[in-house]
Amino acid sequence: MQATATTLDHEQEYTPINSRNKVLVASLIGTAIEFFDFYIYATAAVIVFPHIFFPQGDPTAATLQSLATFAIAFVARPIGSAVFGHFGDRVGRKATLVASLLTMGISTVVIGLLPGYATIGIFAPLLLALARFGQGLGLGGEWGGAALLATENAPPRKRALYGSFPQLGAPIGFFFANGTFLLLSWLLTDEQFMSWGWRVPFIFSAVLVIIGLYVRVSLHESPVFEKVAKAKKQVKIPLGTLLTKHVRVTVLGTFIMLATYTLFYIMTVYSMTFSTAAA
Repeated sequence: MQATATTLDHEQEYTPINSRNKVLVASLIGTAIEFFDFYIYATAAVIVFPHIFFPQGDPTAATLQSLATFAIAFVARPIGSAVFGHFGDRVGRKATLVASLLTMGISTVVIGLLPGYATIGIFAPLLLALARFGQGLGLGGEWGGAALLATENAPPRKRALYGSFPQLGAPIGFFFANGTFLLLSWLLTDEQFMSWGWRVPFIFSAVLVIIGLYVRVSLHESPVFEKVAKAKKQVKIPLGTLLTKHVRVTVLGTFIMLATYTLFYIMTVYSMTFSTAAA
């Protein structure tokens, strides 16, 4: 979301409405849940999906097709950021954060319930790709929105500290996602894992989303956004403002994140693909 409201002098506008602990937990837990959902797909796309959702015969082709669905989320994320960011600046942070969490949660549970290629044929990878697109939309609206939730509720001179909590959600979600698959691989046989065990993290996401929703619904709107809303100073087209008034920062930020994620997924998803193929 574009930080329309944060252009005001935060120190002058700050009035505590939400408790500190509630803000930090809400921003952290929501981001951790969404990245958990995002990363369990990455793991499953390598070790499970090529065998479940794609035609069998050429393992390399099935793996590449599976990774192609994984990549769909990176197309969806900027779209989700633009859509949820627009409504976040127009309607409010709270409602859009709840919506982004629901979008991610529903998409993830749907993946866990999808029948495989042997059951519904070509519709299996098509529905998988659609659900992955939904995951990308949800995460696109989550990360920036959670950062605004934290920083706009932060007391003076503590915005950086508060803003760091949503960033912790990514590594927490990553370790939780991989730890879940590791635990299942220890507890189940290979046949059990490939038959139904891999579905457990996706369906279990529903429980995590309910917890996240409970925390977020109890929050009040940020004081900074409420001030802007009362003054009727919301930007009409936030994306247009971003692309016309903040071009340099947007381009720099985009290339920084491209480099970051390229290296990260080479070290995680690609290395896992290589090691699995070698085995």
